Amino acid sequence: MPHPLTLTVNGTGREDAVEPRLLLVHYLREVCGLTGTHVGCDTSQCGACTVLVDGAPVKSCTMFALQAEGCRITTVEGLAPAGGGLHPLQTAFWEQHGLQCGFCTPGFLMAATALLAENPDPTDEEIGRGLEGNLCRCTGYVNIRRAVRAAAAAMRAGAEPAATAVVGG
Repeated sequence: MPHPLTLTVNGTGREDAVEPRLLLVHYLREVCGLTGTHVGCDTSQCGACTVLVDGAPVKSCTMFALQAEGCRITTVEGLAPAGGGLHPLQTAFWEQHGLQCGFCTPGFLMAATALLAENPDPTDEEIGRGLEGNLCRCTGYVNIRRAVRAAAAAMRAGAEPAATAVVGG
């Protein structure tokens, strides 16, 4: 039997009726139509489904949608500014070659967003800890760390979003 769910997704209030066992990742993809949040492993191992729940990174395959009652959810689609363009992290991933196939990119972007909100000038070691639990089979992580460092520098300098296609969706 469906239960009512009220929450905010990417700044938009939502009210839906959902099954109690519906995972947040499936709610976002199937109910909200936000397919940038990827389902990689279904076992909390890869991090491709990482979203922000009230600003904290959460693997959305480990959380029921009903557990997000009253929360603010941010997905990769919510990173870019409303007027278009890219978030500085998206720009840095593009420019620093922090993505190859792109499947893991949304999860890395969301984990990095939370990291930089908490620590705007992280060391390589802090970047590694902040991105733990997110796996990439293509890049070898060097360019991902480089992208996070570049985004951190751009954000500290007050970088404006770039007008380009959205990366990670």
